[in-house]
Amino acid sequence: MSTPAATDADLAARLRLAVTRLARRLRQQAQGEVSPSQLSALSSVERLGPLTLGELSAVERVQPPTMTRIVASLEALGFVDRIVDTDDRRVARVQITSEGRRFLGRSRSRKNAYLAARLQTLPAHDRETLARAAVVLERLLEEEP
Repeated sequence: MSTPAATDADLAARLRLAVTRLARRLRQQAQGEVSPSQLSALSSVERLGPLTLGELSAVERVQPPTMTRIVASLEALGFVDRIVDTDDRRVARVQITSEGRRFLGRSRSRKNAYLAARLQTLPAHDRETLARAAVVLERLLEEEP
């Protein structure tokens, strides 16, 4: 009989691998014009509102020079704008454009459609199990420090 720690470690390894593979498949559904880092940064700007480059770097856990390159490429695509702070002209904030919002909407729709099609290949009881697992995964992620 296995110990609870071994069972938890085995479950953690299986979940990590499954989530990693699922994330890779979903990334493959994205349009090729943006990298995963660009897509993540764009999503953060949409979710958190206008951010300074430093704030966005912290959220995305990348170095400021890396974020400067990411934002420059998103600007070139028309997905974000930099706005100068009216109180301190040395500070610029990054905000999403309407084109950036449309791009994210299309990207999410494609990924959702891909996953929905894959789910339809499963029997109803497996889909019900996944629905319960989604609630547990959401709760697991909410408790992250």
